[in-house]
Amino acid sequence: IKIGRVQRQCDKYEREFWDAHDIDAFQKENGKRDVASARVVNAALGEWRRSTSGRAIDREGTRQRLSLALEGAVTAESDALAGRLNFLATVGSVAPFVGLFGTVWGVMDSFFNIGAQQNSSLAVVAPGISEALFATAIGLFAAIPAVIAYNRFSHRVNRFETRLYRFADRFHASLSRELEA
Repeated sequence: IKIGRVQRQCDKYEREFWDAHDIDAFQKENGKRDVASARVVNAALGEWRRSTSGRAIDREGTRQRLSLALEGAVTAESDALAGRLNFLATVGSVAPFVGLFGTVWGVMDSFFNIGAQQNSSLAVVAPGISEALFATAIGLFAAIPAVIAYNRFSHRVNRFETRLYRFADRFHASLSRELEA
């Protein structure tokens, strides 16, 4: 839900941004929005103002600083969006081992019952084995959806990051052309 909302907000902002005739006026009106693309533009414009405020403008230095500012902003936005994926990765990797621990515990319980009752009949072994299998199933029940969700959301975050880089590159090109003027 969050990734979809972020993408829709960026779609709307970027459409309006590229249609705007005056970027500064547009940004004054829309730059405070809680939108990833707006924060990327704010980072670039902040660097632009700092780099072009002096008498002599180092064009190549300005381009490099703009590139770093844009890249840093895009990375920060994608990191913020990916922040909760660690939980899915942890569940996906740890849950099978929790299930395995339960399996070992259930098998140990079965062996303990065999020794305590000196009987290896199915009635003695079955409860521990069934607990062991149930623990395995719970571990897999948690791990499989977590891994699937992690892969799906990770892919969406990567696509969003790539899209934000394309927006930043396009804006960087615009600012670079402005330096030539």
